[in-house]
Amino acid sequence: MTVGSTSESGEIDGGVADAFVALADALFSVPQERGVVGVVERVIEAARAIVPGADVVSVVLRNPDGRLDTVAASHPVAQKADALQDEVGDGPSHTAMHRTGVGAAMDRLTGPDTTWPTFGARAAADLELGAVLATGMFPGGEPPRFGALNFYSWSSDGLDAVDRDLALVLAAHAATAINAVQATTASELRESQLLDALRSRDVIGQAKGVLMERRGLTADEAFDVLRRTSQDLNVKLRDVAVTLVTRREEL
Repeated sequence: MTVGSTSESGEIDGGVADAFVALADALFSVPQERGVVGVVERVIEAARAIVPGADVVSVVLRNPDGRLDTVAASHPVAQKADALQDEVGDGPSHTAMHRTGVGAAMDRLTGPDTTWPTFGARAAADLELGAVLATGMFPGGEPPRFGALNFYSWSSDGLDAVDRDLALVLAAHAATAINAVQATTASELRESQLLDALRSRDVIGQAKGVLMERRGLTADEAFDVLRRTSQDLNVKLRDVAVTLVTRREEL
């Protein structure tokens, strides 16, 4: 029995649990410098093992203007299918990201009742795809969601309800990891900016002290000297202060 298959009782194979545990470990051990790209690459690596009906897989993120960016793909065809969705302005990613309730969309790409007739016809004819499943990230979040996982199959019968359920869990894992990376990056940026501001304030204070001591200026007058020098030389105020402090003996 393969990962993602069902037993005779209808329960999902226990190997799925092991696969998700391994995925969680992999997602949260992505090197920090790899960021979101590192996370989605791990998701792509795990996707075909966890969702056996998928032949090619991709992760797209939604830009503020609504356009899609493919962050990672297991095969060039997946990237081309994502680009086709973006071109026609319709397709499973759009549906999954904007659908209320559970953010998932699955259908065959050909036939009279296909959900996306324009996208489906071209994906089938040009890319030889038969079916697609997309899950929004977070799948249970409020639309519009920030991205989607796309699972494409060569066969029109290649994806089923078990694949959909597994894909939803995978998308939740991916969204959690992506959010964690983005939050960490934002937090570190804020911390870096704060530290830089504190260091700047400290060195500017030292420079003011030097001017007050050597030139007999008030605090406001000393700051005004620093500000005017910064403007005249077109140099950052902090850099002027650093130079003054390091060369204080020359005053």
